Amino acid sequence: MTAVPPLAPAELSGIPGSGAILPSAPGTPLEVSGAWPGRRLLGLMLALALAAGLLLAVLLQAGPRDPYSRATLALKGDDVSGGKLFRLNCAGCHGLAAQGLVGPSLHGVDHRKNDRQLIQQVISGRTPPMPRFQLDPQEMADLLAFLHRLA
Repeated sequence: MTAVPPLAPAELSGIPGSGAILPSAPGTPLEVSGAWPGRRLLGLMLALALAAGLLLAVLLQAGPRDPYSRATLALKGDDVSGGKLFRLNCAGCHGLAAQGLVGPSLHGVDHRKNDRQLIQQVISGRTPPMPRFQLDPQEMADLLAFLHRLA
């Protein structure tokens, strides 16, 4: 087996990514061609992936733009009426003081979920054993006002 002699810097000067010093005209600074040609492309791809991730996070946080949620959020809720609805429909599982029984405590729930998420939880019953509740938008706005008061 014959050993291959290493290439001299002059032989490497035309190979991208070789790190070789490229010849230059007298009086001009030397250029080093050590930059990987795909480095810019990789940086651009990473920036685009980051931007896409941020956009996705914003869209997921915003939640669905369904007409029921829009109608509910456009209304001013009354926390007293919401408290009555809570005692009739929710207190059996969440406790009269919303301290949690079968269902979790709802104190500070508006810090854990935004209003759209709370609306979806109530109307979908997404987390068993919670049932679905079909409140009209004003009743839902009232219930949200009550939940905000629990903070």
